Amino acid sequence: MGQQEVFRTSIPLFQALSDPCRQDIILLLIEQKKLTVNEITKNLPLSRPAVSHHLKILREEQLLNMEQKGTQHYYSLTLEGMINQLKSFLNTMENHCL
Repeated sequence: MGQQEVFRTSIPLFQALSDPCRQDIILLLIEQKKLTVNEITKNLPLSRPAVSHHLKILREEQLLNMEQKGTQHYYSLTLEGMINQLKSFLNTMENHCL
């Protein structure tokens, strides 16, 4: 993958991580491991629809895993893909920009 492609494919990840509400969700899940939408909403000054919107964006960037248990959906972090993408971005920048 070329440097331009690595850079451009990393932009959605950076956009997902740039929002303070999504940052709060990530930090909350680092502490709590698995939470439902309602549990996340109780811990943030956001409405349930707003939390659901942010969870959707984080899932689209493969930063979250959703596991269904009965009628509940539990969200947890899946950082491996993000870490690999960031490593690729940093390696590309280091090799071509320094």
